[in-house]
Amino acid sequence: MTPRTTTDQVHRQGTERPTAVTVACCQIAPRVGRVTENRARVREAVLAAADRGADIVVLPELANSGYVFEDADELRSVAEPLDGPTVREWEALAARLRLVIVGGLAELGEAGRVHNTGVLVDGTGLRASYRKAHLWNGEKTWGFTPGDAPPPVVDTPHGRIGMMVCYDLEFPEWVRLAALEGAELLCGPVNWPLYPRPEGERPGEVVRMQADASVNRMFVAVADRTGTERGQDWLGGSVILDANGYPVTALRLGEEAIVTATIDLAEARDKTISELNDVHADRRPGLYTRVGTEQS
Repeated sequence: MTPRTTTDQVHRQGTERPTAVTVACCQIAPRVGRVTENRARVREAVLAAADRGADIVVLPELANSGYVFEDADELRSVAEPLDGPTVREWEALAARLRLVIVGGLAELGEAGRVHNTGVLVDGTGLRASYRKAHLWNGEKTWGFTPGDAPPPVVDTPHGRIGMMVCYDLEFPEWVRLAALEGAELLCGPVNWPLYPRPEGERPGEVVRMQADASVNRMFVAVADRTGTERGQDWLGGSVILDANGYPVTALRLGEEAIVTATIDLAEARDKTISELNDVHADRRPGLYTRVGTEQS
């Protein structure tokens, strides 16, 4: 089995940085328990993204398995090790198409534990895996074990990419870790449930991703799922955001779609927002100690 890569094992290979890359977020509708069908659905989406010139492809959370499980037994029945058929196929696609692929799957880990995992693969194989640290709702009862490693940030042929999964993206402290590790693009496989919102308002999840991008001056690419699964409707809010926090793709809510954008990662290497302000250099961590302190 390919070893997991955590932040302290990040590859820093000194690759030549591209001036522009094309990112695609594949908004598909996995079906719970239909692993073979889901794998085929992902394959078709990756091929379509490559036809559109994508260098980096982002897939949804739990793209191999679907999401709404009946119980821990059903979850375990669809979980795979990192050297299983899903990751192996993604590695083959990345090598054949010269892509970076970031996607989510149900991982069967050590001692039979199951994790909600994101992986990053490129033409050389599995570069990093990350186990979701902040579990959402039913994930706490279906048998997922949360991760405890920081989000990885990896130098790839198409830029310096960070990765985390869904609810992780809503914790500013966690997102900041990836930003401080030099992520130019943060990729997030997600499954966003559809919730009511005021008429005319953007989904709150998208607004929070805009904040992630803006306060860190880095690009963010989120691949959401769509469809209805066991009574749960999904938002379908895939979006790519620039380093100022503005969307560079149109929302395709509730439909299967591939959203793409060509971005200049050099913009994320510049953290200045005025002549005298820099979003990283202006930080005063000594004042923020309570943020990382347990509260009774």
